Amino acid sequence: MEIRLFKPCVGEEELAKIRDVFDRAWMGLGPLVSKFEQEWNTYIGTPSSVGVNSGTAALHLALTAFNFPEGSKVLVPALTFVATATAVLYNRLEPVFVDVDRETLSLSLDDLNQKVTKDCVAVMPVHLGGHPVPMDRLIAFAKEHHLAVIEDCAHTVGGIYQGKKLGTWGDIGCFSFEEKKCMTTGDGGMICSNNPELIEPLRANRWVGIDKDTWKRVADYTDAQVMSTRHWYYEVAVLGYKYNMNDLSAAIGLAQLQKIDWMNQRRCDIIQQYLDGINDCRNIQPLYPYDLKDSSYWIFGVRCAKRDDLILHLKQKGIATGVHYMPLPLHPLFKDYNSEIPVALEVWPTMLTLPLFPQLTEAEVDYVVNALCEFDQHY
Repeated sequence: MEIRLFKPCVGEEELAKIRDVFDRAWMGLGPLVSKFEQEWNTYIGTPSSVGVNSGTAALHLALTAFNFPEGSKVLVPALTFVATATAVLYNRLEPVFVDVDRETLSLSLDDLNQKVTKDCVAVMPVHLGGHPVPMDRLIAFAKEHHLAVIEDCAHTVGGIYQGKKLGTWGDIGCFSFEEKKCMTTGDGGMICSNNPELIEPLRANRWVGIDKDTWKRVADYTDAQVMSTRHWYYEVAVLGYKYNMNDLSAAIGLAQLQKIDWMNQRRCDIIQQYLDGINDCRNIQPLYPYDLKDSSYWIFGVRCAKRDDLILHLKQKGIATGVHYMPLPLHPLFKDYNSEIPVALEVWPTMLTLPLFPQLTEAEVDYVVNALCEFDQHY
């Protein structure tokens, strides 16, 4: 048996939406992007959202929205994908790496308190693997220190913490729809906020600085009622990027949004089967203190002191694995931003990601569990 690590849950619903795009023959930034943004607002519970072509673009533009002075510092967890920190560098800001909580792997509020200085302007909590950061405590901390809060929700869609959707606690929420995430648009991302004035200007930033979407201008090209030769006219007043979402991606997103709650529940069922299966293991423990109520987990993982031996054991049985993630200060890119992160450095060599996607069958999960238990017994 061979079991892959992740797999997008796509089918006829997405194909039908894509056919509509082909029939209309408008594939770029268009009306479906606007529709997806509106339906996202309804689902996530914010008044304003801006679709982009990746979660990385979302993080980049989210920081751009604040126009922080060059060289200002941004607090970032040490364990996350590089995009959280590269977004800081894109904006000519300085990342400050915060150690993680040993149990939850979220940024440590104790270390956050040690690392914050008057030069810090923002904090970027990451709901790693879909496990929520304690946002009530983080928001209180941010208010005390006058920090903007940009939630990195690349690993969650629909997760709820204390009755409130993740991505709506901070000033801006950033989501990823990369092909293996909780939901996908092939590649894509979303910026959302309860403060429209903060993110609406980003529509120009995502569209190379252009102040009008092409599809909104194109109707005037042949409209005899619009007797002007300037229907083509636009201006560029801000530095923008080619970060726009397109209608093909939005079409997939609209279909995915209809089944995200089912996909979240299916992942929860699989995680519960994993947890039950490894409950008696002495040398393999769950990666997080999984709380499946109102959750949206993207990763199921374990901790094992002999992680690399376990990787080889599972590989021999056709089971794919991964490691999410190496502490960022270990990457050469961040050598100039080294920071004391003893917990992250101690924990990450034990971390292992296991297969998790909605189409994973009970028999396949049992196969993985049996392989884990076999390794544990001969540890």
